[in-house]
Amino acid sequence: MKMIGKFLLTAFLVGSMASCVSKKSLVECQDSNRALQEQLAAAQKRYDDLQKQLHDAEVQLASSKTGSTNQQQRITDLQRQLTEKNQALRDMQKLLDKTIMDGGTNIGKLVDEVNSSNKYIRQLVDAKSKSDSLNLALTNKLTRSLSREELKDVEVQVLKGVVYISLNDNMLYKSGSYEISPKASATLSKIAKIITDYKDYEVLVEGNTDDVPIKQTNIRNNWDLSCLRASSVVQELQTKYGVNPKRLTAGGRGEYNPVADNNTNDGRTRNRRTQIIITPELDQFMELIDKAPEE
Repeated sequence: MKMIGKFLLTAFLVGSMASCVSKKSLVECQDSNRALQEQLAAAQKRYDDLQKQLHDAEVQLASSKTGSTNQQQRITDLQRQLTEKNQALRDMQKLLDKTIMDGGTNIGKLVDEVNSSNKYIRQLVDAKSKSDSLNLALTNKLTRSLSREELKDVEVQVLKGVVYISLNDNMLYKSGSYEISPKASATLSKIAKIITDYKDYEVLVEGNTDDVPIKQTNIRNNWDLSCLRASSVVQELQTKYGVNPKRLTAGGRGEYNPVADNNTNDGRTRNRRTQIIITPELDQFMELIDKAPEE
């Protein structure tokens, strides 16, 4: 069940990350660029003002060079103002250059972060696409291998990236028991063949019951029955068909995972089922979640 939980979490993260990470980085980049443009506009205006004042001072200085003592004092004042304005102009030019340099660096860094995040998202999407393709191939191969009669008792689905093979208990077990029925052997052998072929997949066998209390002295309740039935299938796959037991997990959900109404005979029949849940080996996929994109 932990592996299924991981897979569902992964599927959610792939969808949400693609919409959040790149969008957040893009908004931050746009905000930074907007602030930079405002700083540049302010610096340019100050630069133009200083240029105009400098020009006016030069004109006044040129027109005052042939005047009286008062005019000479005016020349001295203008020269001082000209020196101050030249220094202010140089300072403003340095600020403008620094603003452009810092802004370019920041934008470049944001672009690198967006590109890195997009690469990371593509890795996740590629991994999920590969998983979906393998699941589809597995499902088609299994469905084609089953006879029309077997398909009445076997349902194959892919839900949220996980392959579910649901087996009818009437076919799979002896009546009122957790022992495997002889007529189930042919079907289990085909499922075991698929499991063996797809060696990178993990297998959870999950027992389910209806809500009618069990009436056997050696079985306490439906929890016990569902677990015992799942364990029987796991051991059959291992001992009779050679499936690696390290890939197998047995679990029971009792009456607490119904797919139909227990108030009808048909509903109870549907709820009495054993599911073989096949999931890809997600270790590499989960490593992508845990590992940040390279700088």
